[in-house]
Amino acid sequence: MPQRKIMPQSRTLDRISPYLLLTTVVFFWALNWIVGRLLRDDVPATSLAFWRWFTASLLLLPFAWSHLVRGWPQMRRAWVIMILLGVLGTSFISVASYTGLKYTTAVSGSILNSFTPVFIIAISWAFLGQRLRASQWGGVAISLIGVLCIVARGDPMVVMTLSLNVGDLWIMASMLLWALYTICLRWRPPDLHPLGLLAATSIIGVVAMLPLYFWSLSHDPQVIWSPGAVTAIAYLGIFPSAVGYIFWNNAVSRVGPNKAGMFMHLIPLFASLLAIVILGEDMHLFHIAGMAMILSGIWLVSRRGTSQAGVGMDA
Repeated sequence: MPQRKIMPQSRTLDRISPYLLLTTVVFFWALNWIVGRLLRDDVPATSLAFWRWFTASLLLLPFAWSHLVRGWPQMRRAWVIMILLGVLGTSFISVASYTGLKYTTAVSGSILNSFTPVFIIAISWAFLGQRLRASQWGGVAISLIGVLCIVARGDPMVVMTLSLNVGDLWIMASMLLWALYTICLRWRPPDLHPLGLLAATSIIGVVAMLPLYFWSLSHDPQVIWSPGAVTAIAYLGIFPSAVGYIFWNNAVSRVGPNKAGMFMHLIPLFASLLAIVILGEDMHLFHIAGMAMILSGIWLVSRRGTSQAGVGMDA
């Protein structure tokens, strides 16, 4: 079956460079920003997130069923972390992202998304006892200034008057959810097969989202089921979701969340180019300045000192 070719087993993926996997998946996710922006008027954010992960769950289930059965005792013992992974890493992060893309551009959203590694390291410091050097604190501060530059659209008065773009705030909420998901992967059941983990978290996310989805049916506009919308949802269910998360989870298990998180800053590069070509969006000076500060901050945060092993949960 052709579908089996996109569901590689873990041992097959282990023969592929984790850095190639990370580069591939961030391209999938970059295109996700473009699709989300394209569908903003045809598919409400809640419906888009629900159908994306419903599609991914259906695609994954036949391949993951045996792993789910064998891994059930582990998942039952780790039910708290399984629920957290399902809620944080699938449907609800997508709702936040797609809601944000209704009000902000794919260029702005994707550049803001590159702040995620700083979120990961800040949470590691706050809750996991990771130590930061002075230069790393400086990196966090510089990255945060870059974020403010983008959400303020280069105008300090926007921040001072709190007249921020609501879409940018939704994007930042999605970044926080993703950072928490990436950190929580360290507590996943260690012997659970990656396909079992992904299928379980996808199904948990879809089930957890059902109340919000049913509520949205009576409050949001109806989905316009055009051929383009169906094709786009199929893409979202297959590549950024099923294939992308398999790649991401495999790479995180091999290089650690901090190193994997560094690849997230490739998303604005890919997404900005795609947005300019496909959506006709513009790259402004405040975008460039904000991205430069965010990436400079990430570089400072990720530097290793001679006396410390760095921060985070490097594998």
